[in-house]
Amino acid sequence: MQAAERAAAPNTLLAYQADLASCAQSLLAVGQTLSTASADGLRSWLADLSAQAQSRRTVARRLSCIKQFYLFLLREGLRADNPAEHLDSPRAEQALPRFLSESEVLALLDACVEPEGASPAKKRRALVARAALELLYASGLRISELLVLPRQALVGDQRMLSVRGKGGRERLVPLSDSARQAASALVQADAGLNSPYLFPGRNPARAMTRQAFDRILHDVGLKAGLEPARLSPHVLRHSFATHLLAHGADLRALQMLLGHADIATTQIYTHVQTERLRQVVAEHHPLSASQSTSLDD
Repeated sequence: MQAAERAAAPNTLLAYQADLASCAQSLLAVGQTLSTASADGLRSWLADLSAQAQSRRTVARRLSCIKQFYLFLLREGLRADNPAEHLDSPRAEQALPRFLSESEVLALLDACVEPEGASPAKKRRALVARAALELLYASGLRISELLVLPRQALVGDQRMLSVRGKGGRERLVPLSDSARQAASALVQADAGLNSPYLFPGRNPARAMTRQAFDRILHDVGLKAGLEPARLSPHVLRHSFATHLLAHGADLRALQMLLGHADIATTQIYTHVQTERLRQVVAEHHPLSASQSTSLDD
């Protein structure tokens, strides 16, 4: 159902499979199965997750999967009741998204250059890094959306890029001139590969893997003088959203650009702005602790 009706991504299907397997294993210890589980059996599973020191966010996500599973069984007539109906989901921690400063993003892009005498392989790797980072930051793409972009998607003088996101939902995102130029340079360099993808893997018939891109991002981060632990494709997506909001973007427009189904997901970035305002006041207000210390000095 998730694959056929909701067009769930392969990673989502794998996560649901893992969640169901976790629940089934816990239920087995109390003599129950997924099809015969009671509310108490499911509470025992949740207690097991807490005992394993899993975060509240992880527990909430896993419980969401189980609730969907029993709703499915109920609607299909495979169970007469829903044992997960009254289970309370733990409130997830409201962690602020990590993002880079505008100067740090520029440093990353500037690091995507190899010296004149570099090998062809290193020069191509730099082209891949530049095109990927430009698209991630300029258009707010998810890494899963970026890596499956067809080679023809950026051929020509398009100003908008069609992206298929979560749940098969399509959206249009704008392309900056620098992103189009970087992608065009990569397409020209890869002309002989005959790959259907803008970012081909070692086998040109397949797209680049997430792991391969992570290695490229790690190397570029080191060249830019940034701590690799602070970098990920999603950090660039968060940076895109945070910087747009800081420069006056509308929250509804930001939701459309990011491909969020619910604007509540987008509103996390308003908390980022609130935290930044608090820091500004703390650092610059004449009665703040830091200013009082400098006045005393």
